[in-house]
Amino acid sequence: MLWWGPAVDNVVLGVCGSVAAYRAADLARELMRRGCTVRVCLTESAEKFVTRALFEALTGQPCLIGAFEEPESGRMAHIDWARQAGLLLIAPATANTIARLAAGVADDMLTTIASAYTGRMLIAPAMNPSMYASPALREALATLASRGAEIVEPAEGDVACGEQGQGKLASVERIAGVASVVLSASHALSGKKVLITSGPTREPIDSVRFVSNRSSGKMGSALARAALMMGADVTVVSGPSSAPLPIGATIVRVETAEEMLKGALARVKDADLVIGAAAVADYRPASPEKGKIRREAGRIELEMVANPDIIAALASAAKKGARVVGFAAEPGPDGEAARVKLARKGLFAIAVNDVSAPGIGFDADENELTLVRADGGEERSGRRSKLACALWLLEWLGG
Repeated sequence: MLWWGPAVDNVVLGVCGSVAAYRAADLARELMRRGCTVRVCLTESAEKFVTRALFEALTGQPCLIGAFEEPESGRMAHIDWARQAGLLLIAPATANTIARLAAGVADDMLTTIASAYTGRMLIAPAMNPSMYASPALREALATLASRGAEIVEPAEGDVACGEQGQGKLASVERIAGVASVVLSASHALSGKKVLITSGPTREPIDSVRFVSNRSSGKMGSALARAALMMGADVTVVSGPSSAPLPIGATIVRVETAEEMLKGALARVKDADLVIGAAAVADYRPASPEKGKIRREAGRIELEMVANPDIIAALASAAKKGARVVGFAAEPGPDGEAARVKLARKGLFAIAVNDVSAPGIGFDADENELTLVRADGGEERSGRRSKLACALWLLEWLGG
């Protein structure tokens, strides 16, 4: 019987009891075509749709189902599989399994492997659209994402019950593509301390209103997850954002630009790499009203004053040898404004993204970065998921 040793391209593929389970066979083969060694663990419900024999024939590896199975006598399979895997991929993932994973339940082989596993995890849900939209399921997914799991959102379309909506298992190509991105992360930041600013800031007008911007915090979240994958000690100073931040990072929550500056300055001296991904409000109301401005006041005028330049202040305060990198959201592809910012703020590099292009930038799941360095070099990421962009950027900066 073939047995594997620890390797980054070892994938444990967990298959749950969904009609989409048959597509896991194609996924296993696609991962193998990409150079992975794949072992499959079926839930008992999954065995109603697919068989152990199918996956053992496809992969040439043992397939587990029961919690007490031991392909090699005398060895605890759930421990061996958990320690030897570079990725735990669950596809399709049902609502039941997702909820059990979030709650830390370990009552079958798959959840027992997951409970012993400390590496990279990827979850591809498949279920009825109403189930996928339920608050309990969304909360469970958010919990798993906060622990560092990557979620491959299901596609829109017809599902097995005849209904239509978001719940159809993502394509094999998409799942395998995300898996390849996750597996590609090096350990270039091992032992390094990374400080990231993320999300928007809110500048109060009165007690109930504020000035802000369209930042979702998704890029900062992706950078934090990528840095953790690459072995860094990560701190995130984040404005108000719904983007899940990984539980493995130190999270400092702030509201205003001045609070963000204070929170980041208190930690910058320890950082080897500082990334200013936050979309900071450039101006704030000079004199916020106490209480609520009433409509009866008629026309009002707001006097705005400049906020502190956070990334410039961090570049000035950073320790010798630290790399300080800014982000520049520009309304077009011309990077000249970013080059001016790079020189003015004293940065190691600046990552430029064109927020006028459809499907990238603010609140999108994809991005396209141009890294402009102080030494005159320039690199382009191409259009990728924000996680892939984050890994690309950190590979350049950590090298």
